[in-house]
Formats: sequence, C-alpha cells, structure tokens
Amino acid sequence: MNKHLQQVRDFHRKFAIKQPDDGEIGHLSDMDIVMRQALLLDCGSETFKAIASGDLIKILAGLVDLSFNALAAIASRGDEVVSVSANWRQDGSVLSVMRVLSEKINLCTSGETVHYSGLYAICVHLSQRFVNADFDEAFQIVYQHLMSGRGDAERLDLSPALFE
Repeated sequence: MNKHLQQVRDFHRKFAIKQPDDGEIGHLSDMDIVMRQALLLDCGSETFKAIASGDLIKILAGLVDLSFNALAAIASRGDEVVSVSANWRQDGSVLSVMRVLSEKINLCTSGETVHYSGLYAICVHLSQRFVNADFDEAFQIVYQHLMSGRGDAERLDLSPALFE
C-alpha cells in the first residue's frame, strides 16, 4: 500500500472524515466529486500563484496540498493508488508546469481513481524535478502538522525538504 495514502487514511480516521473501512470499496457521489474538484482548483490556484512569484517553498506546499487532496479522494473511495507514469519534460517554461497540472486537475472531474493517482504522480514528479525537493520529506512535514491539529496557528516550514 502507498505510504502517503495510508497517512491520509490515518488523518481521516483521526478527524472522523468519512471513508470506507479497510478492504471496502466506496463511491464518490456527484456532489463529493464537485467538492473535491473545488478543493483541487483552490490548491491549483495557490500553486500557480506561487509559480508566478517564484517562491519554491510555496510551490512545494501547493504540490503537497494537491497530492494530499488527490489521495483524500482515493481514500474516500476505499481504493488504492494506481501506478501511472508522470509525463513532464523540463523545457525551461513554467507554462509547461501550468499545463500539466491544469490537465491533471481537470481529469479529476471524472471522479476516477486513475485520474487522482495521475495528479498525485505528477505532483511527486514536479516536486523532485521542477522544485528540486524531497517530496516524501515535505509530505511528512505537512502530515505531522495536520495531525497535530494546530492548523494555521503555526507557520509551516518546508525548507528542510528543499535540495540546495
């Protein structure tokens, strides 16, 4: 099982967010898909603003938030992450990053696990190749912060996850 997905499931259990029991398959209603898409669009918007400002820490935070929300949709279905390739080739343009993220977010309107998995995979890939960061370390920092229940009361520092 995907370690990050398990952490999202643990987060859901701790904060009583509805999800199927282990081994059970659930269903996302149309309204669930709409709400998940709204969250992804908000995270995407913040990520694009961070890209525009050139703030690597905020870009990384946006990519982790997108991936967390993609995994949350998978957890809400009771599914597992599907292995998909992450196709993005660095061409020196931030527009290519925007295009690939927009495309992956848009595909999630299907509510299908394969599309949420694709968004997760591209976020991992971009964190490593575009931001030059340790995605797993950044995810762990965010996960620990969320599990602490402190929310926005404490500023989150993802700088230890950046390679420099």
